[in-house]
Amino acid sequence: MKLYLGIDVGSVSTNIVLIDNQGKLVRKLYLRSQGNPVASVQKGLAQVIKELKDYEIAGVGTTGSGRQMIGKLIGADLIKNEITAHAVACLHLEPEVRTIIEIGGQDSKLILIKDGIVNDFAMNTVCAAGTGSFLDQQAARLQMEIADFGNTAATGNHPVRIAGRCAVFAESDMIHKQQMGHPMEDILAGLCEALVRNFINNLGKGRDIKPPVIFQGGVAANQGIRKAFERILGHKLLIPEQFDVMGAYGAALLAQNEMMSQKLSTKFKGFQIINETITTSSFDCDACANQCEVVELRQGNQLVACLGDKCGKWSNQIMEEGLAIS
Repeated sequence: MKLYLGIDVGSVSTNIVLIDNQGKLVRKLYLRSQGNPVASVQKGLAQVIKELKDYEIAGVGTTGSGRQMIGKLIGADLIKNEITAHAVACLHLEPEVRTIIEIGGQDSKLILIKDGIVNDFAMNTVCAAGTGSFLDQQAARLQMEIADFGNTAATGNHPVRIAGRCAVFAESDMIHKQQMGHPMEDILAGLCEALVRNFINNLGKGRDIKPPVIFQGGVAANQGIRKAFERILGHKLLIPEQFDVMGAYGAALLAQNEMMSQKLSTKFKGFQIINETITTSSFDCDACANQCEVVELRQGNQLVACLGDKCGKWSNQIMEEGLAIS
């Protein structure tokens, strides 16, 4: 059985999927990166192939903030940005989609689709308000499981007013409302509405959010955020079954299309990487005014990749021929 591997290495999570020749999901895995994307990929690959027999990896795609490092490490055939990967995954599942809302661990995205292609997009990487890490933090402060946080927020019938533009102000407002005696469900519902308004006012400003709308990313599991989006936008959201791994799913679909259409052989280095010792180190290059901070990636004693140089002085020395990076 030929399978295609997609890996999405984000700031908070590492997502891995395997799909078959028809694009059907065979395996999926959502892992917390815990500040070590290399170790999380190793752990994830070990889990995702467990009990899988009679298969061949025919193509590999990576995406996310750590896409280049992991792509070089495992021998990816395709390295793509998150916007492209998320759009491809959504269009595969819902060809009529017009708007994609993606909220992950530390950033959020709005992608607008027209005639089957990305027409416009916006990203928020400045403030954590509304992202998964902020919601996790508030759930921990309230000594609640994140699932209970969302379910409780969804039951609030009178959302209180919370300042959602800043994570610090939002938390201060929540504490103030608690001290005033407002019910917890209304406080959490108010927080969700504030974060959704912040998303729409920032990323959606001047943009026409048209249905069908797909909501994805880890935060799509939060019932309170879902309800707030539907109430403010005025229509239902589509939540894919693969909502938490859509970036990895898109990377796998892109790799599948590339390998099958071009009839190429994969550059994947194999699953022996699971047990390899992978180390990183960095140095400052003073060859020019850029003063690049260059990261060296080593597999055992072998230098696998150099990343972070703007001119390619270091990375070009070991760039794999034919690797598509965008």
